[in-house]
Amino acid sequence: MSNLKLRGSWNELKGKVKQKWGELTDDDLTYADGKEEELLGKLQQKTGKTRDEIVDYLNSL
Repeated sequence: MSNLKLRGSWNELKGKVKQKWGELTDDDLTYADGKEEELLGKLQQKTGKTRDEIVDYLNSL
């Protein structure tokens, strides 16, 4: 299983994520340290993608 590698650049990445999945809101993309699984769960629900698909996409940014 892939590991999510979010660093201090999450605010920059949010714009790219919203471009790919336009249905996401700022509330959906709220990220706090230690809450990666919660964020991934929200993204899975909203996009219908698997955890690995989302992690791979985020790590590619």
